[in-house]
Amino acid sequence: MNPEQHQASPSAEGDLRPYVNHSSLENVFTLPARSSSQENAIAFKFGGSSLLGADRLLHAARLVREELQTRPVITIVSAMKGVTDRLLRVARRLEEGRSTQAREEAEAIAELHRATLDELQLDSLEGDRVQEELALLADDLVHEVPSRGRVKVDGALLDRLASFGERYAARLFAAALSKTGVNAIPVASSDFVVTCDTFCDAKPDLQHSRRRGRDILLPVLEAGIVPVVTGFIGATQDGRMTTLGRNSSDFSGALIAHVVDAQELVIWTDVDGIYTANPHESGEAKLLHELSYDEAHALAENGAKVLHPGVLPLAAQMEMTVWVRNTFKPDARGTRIGSQQNGGLA
Repeated sequence: MNPEQHQASPSAEGDLRPYVNHSSLENVFTLPARSSSQENAIAFKFGGSSLLGADRLLHAARLVREELQTRPVITIVSAMKGVTDRLLRVARRLEEGRSTQAREEAEAIAELHRATLDELQLDSLEGDRVQEELALLADDLVHEVPSRGRVKVDGALLDRLASFGERYAARLFAAALSKTGVNAIPVASSDFVVTCDTFCDAKPDLQHSRRRGRDILLPVLEAGIVPVVTGFIGATQDGRMTTLGRNSSDFSGALIAHVVDAQELVIWTDVDGIYTANPHESGEAKLLHELSYDEAHALAENGAKVLHPGVLPLAAQMEMTVWVRNTFKPDARGTRIGSQQNGGLA
């Protein structure tokens, strides 16, 4: 289906009713719109290390629940740590003609996510529902991996395979949010992020993606539901799955924050913020509390691993504040990037 044919349908893949906290007697679709609306929304982007396993999923969900007390939250998720590498390993084995090993790896990836769902210990109704969604994803994944013969592995197949990590993660994180009492819905970014057909490194059409994304995401936020959006993924005009390149989920976070006019983007990761050098390699590395867009850009130009290069121009255009914070130390302030720097070194 051409994406233009369904741009106004607020949907992700499969059954897209929100993951409802069934302890509540109210249906989320009958709740009044938030008085604060989406205008002061914040975007939370979670990296793969923040979502690895049920305990971390629930910890991240509690961060969202706490923020929801003051403003709407939209979330963007990476694949669980290590999953994208494993999916690309499936592709390599297919290319080598090792189809049996490729199929075994695909099935193991599906089982990893099924096991994580079991560890979330959802109630039976919700657990059955999410289990069905994961089973459909597993069928789709295995369908891409024939049990015999050599497969021509091109960029289109690589992107289809690589997309499964985020698609699994969105379902599991929506379920974790439900477990903590937050109404949430998984949303496929491929429903609205329109890209060119340069597979494995696709460039988004920002204007088109924003227009379609607002049709999908704003009604969800207005209904008091947390969208859980897949990072990393887009689609061509004719509906072929693409990815924005490795390590592009930060850029996805900025793009989706741009779609909903979020005032802030928090990139939740496993480090305390941005340092003057790699803290694992240099004992003299200093944590930077405040950076301007230009200062952060200069650090990146000088080889520092800061953020995806697409984040800062988009944030500067919107005058959006970007935070880099540690999921596992939520009381730590992290690094703030904005139009002006107000502090500097920790």
